[in-house]
Amino acid sequence: MKLLITGANRGLGLALTIEAVKRGHTVFAGIRNPEKQMDQLAQLRSLFLNQVSLLSLDVAEEATCQAASEKLEEENITLDVIINNAGILNERSKTIEEIDITKVEQTFNINLFGPMRVIKHFLPLLSKGPNSSIINISSEAGSFQNAYGGDYPYALSKASLNMFSQQLRKYLADDQVSVFAVHPGWIKTDMGGEKAPGTPEESAKGIIDIIEKKQKITGTSSFINTQGEPMPL
Repeated sequence: MKLLITGANRGLGLALTIEAVKRGHTVFAGIRNPEKQMDQLAQLRSLFLNQVSLLSLDVAEEATCQAASEKLEEENITLDVIINNAGILNERSKTIEEIDITKVEQTFNINLFGPMRVIKHFLPLLSKGPNSSIINISSEAGSFQNAYGGDYPYALSKASLNMFSQQLRKYLADDQVSVFAVHPGWIKTDMGGEKAPGTPEESAKGIIDIIEKKQKITGTSSFINTQGEPMPL
């Protein structure tokens, strides 16, 4: 399969890229600055020739999304999977009284509007049918039932991303495209921190299993974990 993965240069995005190419897939790795952020990806490209292509893609800038999609279109490339992984977590320790609204806007620009921009420009390149998928990396922080008084920008943006995922699922139902918002678990990344019990590699394996239809999806929710189990909305 051919996968587009945003934020592919580190953390879960890098782990997803590695897992995908190990399984024989081709990855178009979207990163903000290919010149400065490609050390590990460059090494991966040397090990898996012709399976990793770098795309200059900043999800916060629509022009880069459009340019990247046009580049693939000019090369007659179609996609089987889109993984919206790029994200940001800021204002973590702030109370609502202290919060910087510009940081909230930045979070929505990346965590919600970013996936919307990507889908807007890359959906025409997505092959329709039961083997195609859209995966939006979400979080349990976006669960309405489990809401807590903190992480306002992140939690609100992920709750909105869950809604967007459900809307896409309905929109693409006739085309048989699988759409899921996936909670990757608390994992050791820059965002998750060193105290996290899980690893990006473990989450990546579960997500690629979902894409490959190897993981059974229990229930009908579009918001699931990496084991295919429904998350509380």
